[in-house]
Amino acid sequence: MNSKLYVGNLGANVGDSDLQQLFSPHGSILSAKVIMDRDTNTSKCFGFVEMGTAGEAQAAITALNGKDHGGQALKVNEAKSKG
Repeated sequence: MNSKLYVGNLGANVGDSDLQQLFSPHGSILSAKVIMDRDTNTSKCFGFVEMGTAGEAQAAITALNGKDHGGQALKVNEAKSKG
């Protein structure tokens, strides 16, 4: 397992710092990025978080996958590599 996570079903107003705050109790955060639409500059309601270790990433998945955040159940899993 790698330490990069996909985070889906985010609220439209969730930003990078919100994502970092959400995951920080579960370990060190190397990066937290909400993906934005280039044309409209609005959130695509998903993002990626890179944790410090694979163990921290697994802990975050266990703690946050399916958890209610702003009225929506988060989808948190290992990010798939492109290709």
